[in-house]
Amino acid sequence: ARSRDWSQVRPEWGLAGNCAFIAAPRSFTRGLDLGGRAFLHSYEAERDDGHRTLELIMTAPMVVANWINLQYFGSTVNNAAFGSGNKVLHNIVGQLGVLEGNAGDRRVGLPWQSVHDGTRLVHEPVRLNVFIAAPESAMDEIMQRQPSVRDLVVNGWVMLHSLGDHGTTIRRCVSPGVWIAA
Repeated sequence: ARSRDWSQVRPEWGLAGNCAFIAAPRSFTRGLDLGGRAFLHSYEAERDDGHRTLELIMTAPMVVANWINLQYFGSTVNNAAFGSGNKVLHNIVGQLGVLEGNAGDRRVGLPWQSVHDGTRLVHEPVRLNVFIAAPESAMDEIMQRQPSVRDLVVNGWVMLHSLGDHGTTIRRCVSPGVWIAA
């Protein structure tokens, strides 16, 4: 019951610690202990004619995972600027957000209690590593068509990796068409 009650100071840490997004056949991750740190998306490239599903994955769940990752990142590295301070002092302002205390600016990001347990950080601020089991040429084409996805990769907000040979070969995308050994 406490995990669903947002009045609790530390209601849940389910997304704290996130650092990876994996879109691959389930067999790639079966048996791995990912420590609850990865967003998993089942994807089989050989069943995806025209890579339409891959494009949906790269433009929707991958982007949302990046938003979540960056919210935790910012709230961890500088909670005063990018977080929302102390949850105990929050006052809800309509459906617009929260204030810390009874006045001041609307706060953004996560409260300190979402990234810190009182003794240590519960989230390690790292950029999202995205691992996709798909042809690099298909990912390149999608990045050419989708500038928002390309910008995330080229500007280093996500680290895009291709998983080849059933996950035994990993290469990182530096920019569309440029893949290096990871």
